Parts: sequence; C-alpha cells; structure tokens
Amino acid sequence: MTKKQKFVPILLGSDINVYGMARSFHEAYGIVSEAYAGLQLAPTKYSKIVNVHVVPGFDKDPVFMEQMRKLAATTYNDPETKYLVIACGDGYAELVSQHKEELSQWFICPYIEFELLQRLISKVSFYEICEKYELPYPNTFIIREDLLEAGKLKQDLPFEFPVALKPANSVEWLSIDFEGRKKAFILDTRDEFDTIIERIYQAGYTSEMIAQDFIPGDDSNMRVLNAYVDQNHQVRMMCLGHPLLEDPSPEAVGNYVAILPEYNEKIYQTIKSFLERINYTGFANFDMKYDPRDGEYKLFEINLRQGRSSFFVTLNGFNLAQYVTEDRVFDKPFTETVYGKAEPATSMLWMGVPKSVFEKFARNNDDKQKALDLIKKNQWGTTVFYKKDMSLMRWILMKYMFSKYKGRFDLFFKEKEG
Repeated sequence: MTKKQKFVPILLGSDINVYGMARSFHEAYGIVSEAYAGLQLAPTKYSKIVNVHVVPGFDKDPVFMEQMRKLAATTYNDPETKYLVIACGDGYAELVSQHKEELSQWFICPYIEFELLQRLISKVSFYEICEKYELPYPNTFIIREDLLEAGKLKQDLPFEFPVALKPANSVEWLSIDFEGRKKAFILDTRDEFDTIIERIYQAGYTSEMIAQDFIPGDDSNMRVLNAYVDQNHQVRMMCLGHPLLEDPSPEAVGNYVAILPEYNEKIYQTIKSFLERINYTGFANFDMKYDPRDGEYKLFEINLRQGRSSFFVTLNGFNLAQYVTEDRVFDKPFTETVYGKAEPATSMLWMGVPKSVFEKFARNNDDKQKALDLIKKNQWGTTVFYKKDMSLMRWILMKYMFSKYKGRFDLFFKEKEG
C-alpha cells in the first residue's frame, strides 16, 4: 500500500484533545480533519484544520449510532477512501468499542473489544488486573453503596488520612452533580470523607468509589505515558512525560498543564509487556505517581485513548497521527518499538497555561529549572497555538482561554505537600 491511499480522519469530540489530533494529522499529512461532537468547545473553534460538525446528543446512544450510520450512507462512502475514527474522550472510546463490529463495516476503528474495555475502564477491575500482572498501584479500598449506613461508611479505612477519593465509573460521574463535586478529591479528615461520600450517593451515583492511600508529594511526582499499539498487538511507540503542574479547578482537577519529556526504561518495559500480554490495540494513556516511600511508580488508571495533553508526544517528535495512520491506513508492517528518550538537544516542554502561571505556581526544583531553561531556548510549545491555524478570531479566543488560568490558579491552587 503506497502513501497515495486517500483517507479522512474522523475525530469524535471538540475539545483540546481533538485539536491536538487534528494538528498532528495536519503536521504529518497536510490534511483537514472532520470532527463530530455534541457541542462546540473553544479549542477547536475558528479552526481551518478541523471542521467541527455539531450534532446535539451525539455523545450518547441512540444519537451516536444513528449519526454514524447516516454518515456512512451519505458522506463517507467512497470505496477508494479509508475513514479513520479517533475517539478523543472516554465516552466516545466506549461507544466506538461497544459498536465496533458494526462501525468496522465502514470505518477503521483502532480500539479494543468491548469486554476488555469494560474491565480496563472500571477502576475496580483495573486494580484487579494490576494485581494479576504485577503492576504497582496505591493501597486501595473499594466503597460500594451497600457498605454505607445512613450515608456513612460503616468501617475504618485500612490506611491513614489524607486519602485520595475518585469515582470508579468516570462516565456515570459526568452525569451527577452535588455541592463540592470535583473530578477527584484529596481528603484530610474522616469528617470530610463522610460528608463527601454522603453527598455522592445522595446525588444518585450508583457505582463504586475508590479510596486510596495518598502518595506523598506534589504534582512533579506524577508521570504520564502515552503509547500506540498496532493491529497485531505490538507496541510501536511509547513516550513518557513528567508533569510539573496540574489544573487545580474543581471541574478539571488533575489535568496536566505543563509536561517535560522524560526517559525511564523500567516504566517503558513494564507497560510494554503489560499491553502486549493483554492483546491491546490503539492508543493508551497511563497516569502514575512516584512513591518516595518505596521508590515505585504506582499506576492510577489507564485511558483507552490518547490523553488530553498528549500533544506533548507530537511536540517531541513522535507524531501521534502518523503511528495510527501508518498502521491502519497504509498497513505499514511493524519494525521496532520507538521510545521517547528526552534528549536535551531536542526536548520540548509542553505548556497548557501561560508562562507566568507556570513560573508562579510550579514547585521550585531542578525540573522546574530545566523547564525554564527550555523556555529560554525556545524549546517549548502548546497544543492550540499553531502558526498554520491562527486567524485573528482564533488568536483572541485562545489568548482569552489561556488568560482564564491566572484567575483559576489564584482561586484554587493549594500546594500538595503530602
């Protein structure tokens, strides 16, 4: 198959993850992506490299499949063209996997089978899988509604406070609301813990909650790994990032806003072996944290898609779009696994906030200094500020979007001493 094969990237969503993938496709092949979403979000607005089609209710069935069938019949039906579907959010990855058999009649769907997806997206079964494959993870206690009495957990937790608390079902979590709701919590006392648990289940949440031993240390102890695994379950690319700062605002807590590339052979080999043993395929994104108490990097979760900040991978010379396209569109055979080495001469710092926010709020340490040195050498970049896609309207909107981080950090930032 030559590279003359025509193809269209079809991206699901309209957020910064979508823009990062559209930019990766544009940088690699000079093509414009098509995106479908339930609503238009700022990162893809006024763009010339991605056409966003808004379909109300598209992020859920039955609208999702009705629209995909319609597109296959009326728009994406040229037998000479391949149509590559890339999910850019958890809900979309789940929908594609669930309907993979039908969708694969018309589209290339680089996603795992639904049964494996369900085991991996449930944090409960994910930690059971970690146990089976000897992957390190934090001490964990699973909370179910039937363990509560008058809204409170009947027993003591098997570890001391502070504890981390997060939902096992991230998709259901998006559908509930209550006072103090966040993406995840760090709770210092049993009283705080009891209050939040009561509110969560009163709000109608039905799945498990995950309580974990809080690993000491600030954001700079986090690591994020993006990988691409081909249709024959061989890992083609792995790139490790070292987040130096996270978004502190309640609705986005834990989202990385500054990432340095990093190299760690042990992490690479551990995760590579795991992905190949479970017969994975497609993009995978792992969050982990260094535990100074035992020297291990402990896994928090796997996302069955590229991460929202994964443009740091493309920025560092490993174009995400290229790996999936060469595998699935051009059928280029596997030759070797490529690893991000974080070479000083070519390393690029990825930024999701203004430089002033990073300088003020990132913890002062050697890694921050390394990042500041890269900024001085102009070895840094963002997802959304792309020279080849910068009309005046887009520039104003992106500047406004970035400027809002100043207020968010002033309001919500609290250093995690651990």
